[in-house]
Amino acid sequence: MTFIKYSKIACAVAFACTLGACNLAAVSDTTTDARQAPTVSADKQNPAMDQFINELMAKMTIEEKVGQLNLLSSDWDKTGPSMSADYQQQIKAGKVGSVFNAYTADFTRTLQKVAVEQTRLGIPLLFGYDVIHGHRTIFPISLGEAASWDPAAVKTSARIAAAEASAEGLHWTFAPMLDISRDPRWGRISEGSGEDVFLSSVLAKARVLGFQGDDLYATDTLLACAKHYAAYGQSQAGRDYHSTDMSERELWETYLPPFKATVDAGVGSFMTAFNDLNGVPATANNYLIQDILKQRWGFDGFVVTDYTSINELVPHGLAEDLSHAAQLAINAGVDMDMQGSVYSDYLPELLSQGKVTEQQIDQAVRRILQMKYKLGLFEDPYRYSDNTRQQQQVYKAEYLEAARDVARKSFVLLKNDNKVLPLNAGQSIALIGPLADSKTDMIGSWSAAGDRYTKPVTLREGLQQRLGADAKIYYAKGAGYEFNDTDQSGFAKAIAAAKKADVILLAMGEKWDMTGEAASRVELGFPGTQEALMHELKKLGKPMVLVLMSGRPMTINWANDNLDGILHTWYAGTQGGHAIADVLYGDYNPSGKLPVTFPRHVGQIPIYYNMKSTGRPYEPAGQEQKYRSRYLDSSNLPLYPFGYGLSYTSFAYSAVTLSSAQLSPEGEITASVTLTNTGDRAGEEVVQLYIQDKTGSVTRPVRELKGFEKVQLGAKESKTVQFSIKAADLAFYDLNMNYTAEAGEFNVFIGTDSTTINQASFRLADTVKLHSALVLKQSQSRVTR
Repeated sequence: MTFIKYSKIACAVAFACTLGACNLAAVSDTTTDARQAPTVSADKQNPAMDQFINELMAKMTIEEKVGQLNLLSSDWDKTGPSMSADYQQQIKAGKVGSVFNAYTADFTRTLQKVAVEQTRLGIPLLFGYDVIHGHRTIFPISLGEAASWDPAAVKTSARIAAAEASAEGLHWTFAPMLDISRDPRWGRISEGSGEDVFLSSVLAKARVLGFQGDDLYATDTLLACAKHYAAYGQSQAGRDYHSTDMSERELWETYLPPFKATVDAGVGSFMTAFNDLNGVPATANNYLIQDILKQRWGFDGFVVTDYTSINELVPHGLAEDLSHAAQLAINAGVDMDMQGSVYSDYLPELLSQGKVTEQQIDQAVRRILQMKYKLGLFEDPYRYSDNTRQQQQVYKAEYLEAARDVARKSFVLLKNDNKVLPLNAGQSIALIGPLADSKTDMIGSWSAAGDRYTKPVTLREGLQQRLGADAKIYYAKGAGYEFNDTDQSGFAKAIAAAKKADVILLAMGEKWDMTGEAASRVELGFPGTQEALMHELKKLGKPMVLVLMSGRPMTINWANDNLDGILHTWYAGTQGGHAIADVLYGDYNPSGKLPVTFPRHVGQIPIYYNMKSTGRPYEPAGQEQKYRSRYLDSSNLPLYPFGYGLSYTSFAYSAVTLSSAQLSPEGEITASVTLTNTGDRAGEEVVQLYIQDKTGSVTRPVRELKGFEKVQLGAKESKTVQFSIKAADLAFYDLNMNYTAEAGEFNVFIGTDSTTINQASFRLADTVKLHSALVLKQSQSRVTR
């Protein structure tokens, strides 16, 4: 159905259709408005779209154009420090082009009706929301999904989130978050894929393809948004919204590749970061937005700010006032203003003063209208606001089962002494801890429209269902998890419960809102009285297993040294309790691997696997250590390295073999290992390939992840795993910032995590310059499932 404002237009269209040519181009240009659009095509080159938008923009006043650049929040949810109480009046006045924090078929239809039927041109609204790791059905937090090392599972999560969210009237999600982070003090590490460029880039692409599908016109897809552009994850001191300062090489090698991966995947929008980068806030950073994103990478979607980021150019000290802030942002290439109303208030005046041009405004408007067109909103503004589809799509049984499966894939077995896990169903359990029976904590931060009060399955509920009514589960909360909680009054009940049981199962970690935005920490141990309770329970001499729930790496040295088993479950989502029970009792063999390094102490941060060596590297024990790069009071080594994770079975790797000891510029080398499941049960192993460039025109990391494959093997089964290595896989930004693979010696490591010593060596015969300075290109062809 095509929505038409005036009756004379309806007659013209009806007449054209009776002639067998139902084409809105038959209608006079003087009467066409935004409700009239030809059938949508998803092709990048779309003359019909261009013609339609040209005709629409020719009718728009400056105020109507600026309105398209204004994104306001509804009053349904709060995701920042300010709200617009009169947003519905502003929609009616034509001053709003998009709305976020509004969902459900009925509510979005109500707001859309105001825009379409009560404004002059009837341009439909774009509805956005923070659909990060699920919409109604909540999947594990993004960092947990990354621990699956399973792009197909991550894509499935995004695909289901898109199906549910679009059924509730949403067109756009503010995801995926692509910030590389090597500082777990930063709360938003929970929203990304961890510390590694390669893994993060692979999963970034998977999420975009999951959200957007093959065709944005399909009503079960969402427009994705790559955020936060750029380098937000390196905020100084791990403090949210803080400054970032880095070299050009670090920016291009570490922080930009995941964003480029989403451009290659066709992402429709980008979001600017809160931080300043090398002295220029991202929202006014011409180099990031105009030069790199739009010019070099050819991004043709639109750029939106984060919440009130244009306003914040003033306290940043870059803009003199809000008018100046608007000028800086539009000049930098920002297309849409989230929640600040700075464009709405100041762009018309800046245009009259000659400080911005109408061409700049038109470019921004065009990018936004193109996305509305591709989503089919001009053809039918209400196509996403369908009550019947909403009732059919949310919390579907297959979605809940998928959430349970992705959760199981995300869990990382960190310790399993004496094979304490899997548990035996005949054992009695003391279930202790503040996270053992907490629905609100199971789904973590940014849980969108997920019902955190009734829908999540707690660990206690999952165990009860798995074990049945006769199970001996002695539950006690025992300890608090608030930062300043010193109350130990629950210890006695917890100890009494533990005395009755064969095994003590601890559900401890962080409260759900201790991670995510504005949730930085200076200490990463157990908050409250949790560790104190562990000390008391240890005195009982019984097997103790920790189910750790958190949105970041924590410093859990005492637990690692004193407990028998540790299973990290992140925040597992709506079906978390069932998924944890599946793994604890061996119905599912854990296969997750850490996407981020766990430090021993906060003082080691930043700590990550692909650091650079120094002129005085730490040497093996027995040699002179004084004048080496080390700590006086701690090992350099992490508690758990990147890529680490255990299984209920065991795997053995053969030596690495190479098809050749020399790589030509146009050739390739095959690196192989034989993986054998040496245990007595089936399991999955993530085989990881790392490469070390031994010398370069600039110093190189000690090793870098360049490929991985997740392999399922039955007991005693073997499989040969192969990786193809080409010159492009060896490239980096050289001394002159050209993307180059330099001739020389390389080590190849293939094993179970980033510390593997299973290696072979080859030589690249000649230097290969792949691209000129600062043109990013990255090979990801060897990721397999």
